[in-house]
Amino acid sequence: MSTVELVSVKLVMAQLDFLVGDIEGNSNKIISACQQASEQQANVIVFPELALTGYPPEDLLLRPELYQRCDLALQNIIASVDNIDVVLGYPKKTEAGLFNVAGVIQAGKLVHEYAKQTLPNYKVFDEKRYFVAGDEACVATIAGIPMGITICEDVWVDEPVAQAAQAGAKCIININASPYHIHKSQQRKHVIEQHAKVNKIPVVYTNMVGGQDELVFDGESFVVNAEGEVLQRAPAFKEDLFAVSLEWDGQVVTVAQHECAQFLDENESIYSALVMGVRDYVQKNGFKGAVVGLSGGIDSALTLAIAVDALGAEHVEAVSMPSRYTADMSIEDAKQECQQLGIECEVVPIESPFNAFLDLLNPLFKDLPVDTTEENIQARCRGILLMAISNKKRKMVLTTGNKSEMAVGYATLYGDMAGGFAVLKDVSKTRVYALSNWRNQLSLVIPQRVIDRPPSAELAPDQKDSDSLPDYAILDPILERYIELDQGAAEIIAAGFDEQIVSKVMQMVDVTEYKRRQAAPGVRITERAFGRDRRYPITSGFRYGR
Repeated sequence: MSTVELVSVKLVMAQLDFLVGDIEGNSNKIISACQQASEQQANVIVFPELALTGYPPEDLLLRPELYQRCDLALQNIIASVDNIDVVLGYPKKTEAGLFNVAGVIQAGKLVHEYAKQTLPNYKVFDEKRYFVAGDEACVATIAGIPMGITICEDVWVDEPVAQAAQAGAKCIININASPYHIHKSQQRKHVIEQHAKVNKIPVVYTNMVGGQDELVFDGESFVVNAEGEVLQRAPAFKEDLFAVSLEWDGQVVTVAQHECAQFLDENESIYSALVMGVRDYVQKNGFKGAVVGLSGGIDSALTLAIAVDALGAEHVEAVSMPSRYTADMSIEDAKQECQQLGIECEVVPIESPFNAFLDLLNPLFKDLPVDTTEENIQARCRGILLMAISNKKRKMVLTTGNKSEMAVGYATLYGDMAGGFAVLKDVSKTRVYALSNWRNQLSLVIPQRVIDRPPSAELAPDQKDSDSLPDYAILDPILERYIELDQGAAEIIAAGFDEQIVSKVMQMVDVTEYKRRQAAPGVRITERAFGRDRRYPITSGFRYGR
């Protein structure tokens, strides 16, 4: 009776951060990772979706020069790597169209190419704008194992995995550029577990990590066995190479149990996404650091903490810009925040420029009453100061407004909205409080008084947010239903919310689309962020609830 010889295979999941459009830099990173994996005695290394271009390349895919660079880079990779099998994502232009491809490189040759079959065209994805869908399975013998190749969205439907299994695949390699949002980790886990169980096949899920404009990729690459059990999971938001141990007996692939990083709790995962988004946006765009306008309120305090955690205290500058309406406690709290984070706090009063603008405008305004115009002038004085610092010192202004404010227009164009990156753009006010409390559990960086005091823009005497807005405990659930769940007035009212408040909130959201269109990009943490996710017309006669 013959004995079955087990073949051990070491596969490496390259959970790496790539810069969109940096073809040469990305290819060098790929070659370096291949060499590192080879030195670790790995048999195969798997890279994320479109690793060569970074993801998403968007309209760079419309430029012919991109493909010349990709072809040269791919040839360089093929020539440089001959002692490890490679699965690599890149775009490929042919007479039949442009395809999102996973190539298999072995012994200095490109031996297989698989074209992504399921092109997502919803929320932040618009791949049908660029790519043609493939229609064939790809089963490649990699390190002696028949491996089925799939790309990202292919595993969110049934056919591609089943097709590969029917074609003889004994293990599925799925390469991804799957962006983060709250609860995405559990969704991915459920989907992959189901495919593995239904098709009785292990799945290796390799995901990208890093920030790209509004998107953050959290990694969390993982492996499930043929019974759908997760046997290995890489940490979230960590760039590294993660080795997977497989055994092949000629019939079945067995996955070895390895370290399974725990899912982060909700606040930790959101905070980590914001930190990574800020770090990559500032650094990949070549800025020396960041500058934050500190009001003494909770939004700017949390923004400052995130900036310091992302970039280091030495790369962050804070400026307090008090006006005649700024309470002493606001200045004191701003200074305390800076002290606790180890940075200097510059105090630059805006009374002088504010008065200068009022004097200039006085002949034009004549006897018109004071209103929000004067409030906005204060915010714009601050915006000018922050942008001047940014220009002079090559530090990016991080705006401090949250999603609740952006939704209802409680923000000033060219004032507190002026800046390069809106850290809290997709973070509701109630979540700002939750994240602030969570961060303070690690180390006290936000004074408790900032968390406890009623929020105020401090642009008028004794001003509070509640003068203009419903309580955030009421406002935020309405906004979530209207913006993220697309519910209409009737549904929201039926859920127990006051009809007049619902009507007012909806109207505020509808009429301030023009402001949001001019806002800086910011990290996406929900399934419906402003920007790529929600593309409403500015000029529109459509109103919900009527």
